[in-house]
Amino acid sequence: MVQPDNIRNAVEENFSTFHSIDLNSINQYCQNNSVGKMLPDAFYIHILALHTLDPWLQEYESRARSALPKVQSATLVKFSTNKPKISYLFYPDFDTDPHPALQASIQVDLETLEVGYRDYSDSENPPILHRKETFVTPEYPLYEEFAALTRAQVALGLLNHTKGIGTKLGWEQRLQVFGVEVQGHCLIKRDRSPITTNIVPKIERHRAAIIRPDLSRPVRLALESSLFSPETTFFDYGCGHGGDVTRIAEQGYISCGWDPYYSAHTPKVAADIVNIGFVINVIEHMSERREALIQAWELTQKVLLVAAQVLISDIKRGVIAYGDGIITSRNTFQKYYEQEELKIYIDQVLGVDAIPVALGVYFVFRDDAEAELFRASRFRSHATTPRIRLCVKRFEEHQELLTPLMNFLTERGRLPMKGELPQAAEIAEEFGSLRRAFNVIIQATDSDEWQAIADKRRQDLMVYLALCNFSRRPRLGQLTPAVQEDILGLYSSYKQACLDADQMLRSLGNTELIIKRCQESKVGKKLPNSLWVHISALQAVDPLLRLYEGCASRTLGRLEEANVIKFHLKTPKISYLFYPDFDINPHPILSKVMTIDLRDLHVTYQDYDLEDDPLILHQIDALVTPDYPQYEKFVKLTRQEEDRGLLDNWRSISHVSGWKKCLKENCTVIDGYRLFWAKDADAYKLKALKAALRTRQRRKNVCHAEAQSHGEEE
Repeated sequence: MVQPDNIRNAVEENFSTFHSIDLNSINQYCQNNSVGKMLPDAFYIHILALHTLDPWLQEYESRARSALPKVQSATLVKFSTNKPKISYLFYPDFDTDPHPALQASIQVDLETLEVGYRDYSDSENPPILHRKETFVTPEYPLYEEFAALTRAQVALGLLNHTKGIGTKLGWEQRLQVFGVEVQGHCLIKRDRSPITTNIVPKIERHRAAIIRPDLSRPVRLALESSLFSPETTFFDYGCGHGGDVTRIAEQGYISCGWDPYYSAHTPKVAADIVNIGFVINVIEHMSERREALIQAWELTQKVLLVAAQVLISDIKRGVIAYGDGIITSRNTFQKYYEQEELKIYIDQVLGVDAIPVALGVYFVFRDDAEAELFRASRFRSHATTPRIRLCVKRFEEHQELLTPLMNFLTERGRLPMKGELPQAAEIAEEFGSLRRAFNVIIQATDSDEWQAIADKRRQDLMVYLALCNFSRRPRLGQLTPAVQEDILGLYSSYKQACLDADQMLRSLGNTELIIKRCQESKVGKKLPNSLWVHISALQAVDPLLRLYEGCASRTLGRLEEANVIKFHLKTPKISYLFYPDFDINPHPILSKVMTIDLRDLHVTYQDYDLEDDPLILHQIDALVTPDYPQYEKFVKLTRQEEDRGLLDNWRSISHVSGWKKCLKENCTVIDGYRLFWAKDADAYKLKALKAALRTRQRRKNVCHAEAQSHGEEE
């Protein structure tokens, strides 16, 4: 970090009046500006177009610029809209290069007052620019030249699916796929001369290993799934640079790994958990790929973690086809699997029933009972321990002793059997039996709530047993003792539980019933052809709909980041959607969506950029349950929007552009979770800024007074 004292002092002095920065105001000013490029978390504008910004925003930027050296020659200014940061980006070839490369950047954090400098001049794959005309005003001398190039690229489809083209190498690959090149600011069709060769390229597998700042996805998911216990041992088959091995060891587990290039002399040893993460997809020979998977399984004592690259989109890839995979620009091999194809491959090679955990990640258990316990736990819904409603003397006297029993009842929906609750003997000694202890608990709480928990656990088991029928439903004796007791404690028999599950499963074939349950759902946002539910509310939906969703997630897994689930009504499909700003934006913008067609389990996936005019959410209070942390704020905003008529035509406001148009036509501004008439918005923001400055001044006065009372200098 570049942090000279003179720069820090200058920044601190210049931002003394801007210390309480309203990010919502910055975001709004940027969105409303006619010049500049707005992305989900930042706004970019040419330094010669700063005069088009709102005066307050100009002052905000100029104070940062005046405090920093060398930024007068910067090309673009980047305003972060979710952090108090301004960056100055240097593109020395902005006018002459149709897609100039970033040479350097200077960033100032207006909260910590730290200044960072980053040099890209030696980078082989620096960030580059597209749509240059968006950064400048129409009066800019080269505006029309920039715009003409963008129109040609859009017409050809070069700028569709923006993910991957933001860097030099990614853009070159896109041009190669389309058979074009850019000369000056013109698009030229490249002559394609087919070259036939029988030369087999030498694959450099070790270059596929990357240095990660954190745990890899399969290992992180194993930790989050509580697969590690204090005595667990871990082995990483194909460990690359050894990041997972080191980080697991740092958490106190016995950990080691082997890699044919980086750790060739390390012995391959058996372990409780073995990870073969993103290994089989970089081996170009099918027989060797199969052997690697088998060897990893032979070393596995409890759970094998398998992860591989999966094909999740139809975006054209700028790569050379080779074998059943591709050769990348780094001369490494990559085999891309379909998600279902990967499961079939693992199952066939190892003779198992692999459990999908996320896209491209599967867990394989040695013990069938442990596998079923893991599956069952994934369909266990959340329940809250009933509140204490009455003052019962005996309960109050022994509440601490009874708390573990209450927690167990909430978790399992039944009384514990012998050996399941460490405090059972002490409780039985005091109350005579666990049943009598539970009677005391009922006196202080609500028996209906305990019955509701038992019903919920019964439904959880029914969903789990129904989904088991897609592969091979286990015999009762193949289940762990805890799950066996759950079934026998909540059902009259295992046979009856299976009959109920089968009846529920048959109901999935009744399309009209599924539609009816969606339309009558007490949870979620209902549209004519779909039901939308936040993932936190999934456990509250009708059990049949949980089973419907489970048909997708059990086989293929969910999109790992997904926070909204969409039930399609016209076709048997489930979509998993990711809105990264769901909890901070009153109208979150769609970033990713994965859709599973339940007819053939085909998966489609798409990334969205703001340039794609993605979907935007409204009435988010309808997607969650009343116990969601910000539910009341969501409800209040929705009521205001409904009163103003903003939500009357939901089709026209379903995308970002339509919503912006609606707000503009209705002279409305949204600040946080508040609604204002446009004419009142600036006054409100000014009032809020003054209040923030007064608060800061009061804090300074208090600090000054405390310093004087201690005889210290200010």
